[in-house]
Amino acid sequence: MTSRRAVLAGGLALTLPPRAGATGDPVVETPAGRFTGTREGGLSRFLGIRYGRAERFRAPVAVPRVEAMAQAFGPICPQRGLKTEPQSEDCLFLNLWTPGTERSARRPVMVYFHGGAYSNGSVTDPLNDGATLARAEDVVVVTVNHRLNAFGYLYLARLDPRFPDSGNAGQLDLILALRWIRDNIASFGGDPGRVFLFGQSGGGAKIATLMGMPAARGLFHSVATMSGQQVTASGPMNATARGQALLERLGGGVEAAATLPVEKLLEAQDARDPILGGGVYFGPVLDMKWLRRHPFWPDAAPQSLAIPMILGNTHDETRAFIDPASERIRTLSWDNLAARMAPDLKIDILPEWVVAEYRAHFPNDTPQQIFYRATTAGRSWRGQVIEADARAAAGAKATWVYQVDFASPTQPVRGAPHTMDIALAFGTLSAPGSFTGTGAGAQRLSRQVMGAFAALARTGTPSAPGLPAWRPYTLPDRATMLFDTSSRMADDPRRWERELFARVPYIQPGS
Repeated sequence: MTSRRAVLAGGLALTLPPRAGATGDPVVETPAGRFTGTREGGLSRFLGIRYGRAERFRAPVAVPRVEAMAQAFGPICPQRGLKTEPQSEDCLFLNLWTPGTERSARRPVMVYFHGGAYSNGSVTDPLNDGATLARAEDVVVVTVNHRLNAFGYLYLARLDPRFPDSGNAGQLDLILALRWIRDNIASFGGDPGRVFLFGQSGGGAKIATLMGMPAARGLFHSVATMSGQQVTASGPMNATARGQALLERLGGGVEAAATLPVEKLLEAQDARDPILGGGVYFGPVLDMKWLRRHPFWPDAAPQSLAIPMILGNTHDETRAFIDPASERIRTLSWDNLAARMAPDLKIDILPEWVVAEYRAHFPNDTPQQIFYRATTAGRSWRGQVIEADARAAAGAKATWVYQVDFASPTQPVRGAPHTMDIALAFGTLSAPGSFTGTGAGAQRLSRQVMGAFAALARTGTPSAPGLPAWRPYTLPDRATMLFDTSSRMADDPRRWERELFARVPYIQPGS
C-alpha cells in the first residue's frame, strides 16, 4: 500500500529510485551544494535535503558540500508510531517550498517544527505540506525532522562522560538546521534576516526551549507557538533517573544503549518513568552546557525578549486526545467526575473542589463538558498564560495571543481540539487528520491565520485581510484574538479559569 508520504511526494516517488533530473526541474547552487528539486503548481519543491549527520547520543555535525537530488522525503526518526513511514537514526533532513529561487526575492522564511511531544511525529505528515502556505503568502516554507525520544533526549551525561550533549541532542539538531537555513536559504529566494519559527504542541515547546538556548541566538527573528509551551526543562537529576530507568529496562548499561539496534532501544522506552509514572518522559534538560536556565522560569529568557512572538491554544485542547466516545467519558457522572478528572489536571489540586467550582460557575454544563473545560484549562493552557504574562511583565518587544474557538464541523464532538490550528496555518484543510473541514468558514479563517503568521514573518506584526486589528498582549488586559468564523478580540477571555488554577503552582510535565 502506498504511504501518505508517497502520495505527497508524487505517486510512487518513494518506492522508486530517485529519478534523474528532468528538463525544467529547478536546480539550485548553494554553499551546501547543488540540489535538484521538482516543480509543481508554480512552486519549486526540494524534499529530503540533508542538513547534518549524528552519531547516537552525540551532537550533530554539518556535512560536506554535496550534489543531490532533493525529490523525496528522507526517513523520519525511529518511533513506535508512523509505522508506514521509513525510519532511521539518520534522519536529519529538511524540506522546502519556494515560489522562486531568485536571490533578489528575499522572501520571508517560515520554518515549521512538528508536534508529538519530544518522542513522536514527523513533518512528512500531509497536514504539514508547505505548498499552499508558500503559494498563498509568497514565502519560503521549510519543515524540519530531527532526533526524538531516546535518540534526541536521553540524558546520559552524568552516567558517561562520552555523551555530554545527549539530553539536548534533538535541540542541537534544530539549531544545526537553522544554521543551514541561515547559510543557504538566499539561494532558494529566502531572506536569512527574516526567519520565522512556528510549531504545534511539541514543536512549540521546542521553539520555547530554543528561546532560552544561547547557541540559538540570532538564528531566528520571530515565532509562533501553537498549543506548545516549555516553562521549565527537565532537571538533570530527574533526567538522570529517567535515563537509569531506561537502562535498567534495556539491560547492559550505557554501552548497550549506545550500540544495540534501534528496535531494542525503542522497546526499552516503555520503562516506567520514576517521576511521573507511565512511559519514560523525554524532553530538553537543564544540563548547564547547552541549556543553562529554564526557558520561562523564573522569568522569560532575556535573549528572547526582542523576538516578536505569537502564543496560541485551542478552546478544547483535551478533546483531541481524550476520546469523547470512550467509556471513560461516556459514563461520566457527578459521582465519578472528580476521580476521573484528577490525573488529567496535571497539577496537585483538590479535584472535588474543582468540580464544585465549575458546577457553580457553569450550572448548565454536563459532567462531560466540565471534564473538558477543566482539563484543558489545567493542562498546557496554563503554560501559555505563564509565558505570555512573563513576556508582558518583562517588557518584551511584542507578544500576541490567540485562542482557536472555531469548532470542528466534521467532528462536532471534538469542539476546537488540539491540532486544529495546524491545518489552518498550512492551508491543508482537506488533509488526513484535519478537523477543520473545507467549508467557507474554514477557508476564510485559514486565510486569516496564514496571513497573520506570514505578516509577522514579513514585518514583525501579525495582520491579515478580514482579521480585526490584533492588539498586543499586555498586563492586565491580556488581549486575545479569538479565531472563529467571525474572529474577534477579547480581554482575558478565560479570566475565571485562569484565576482558579493560579491558586496552585504550575509544574511543567517532565521537569
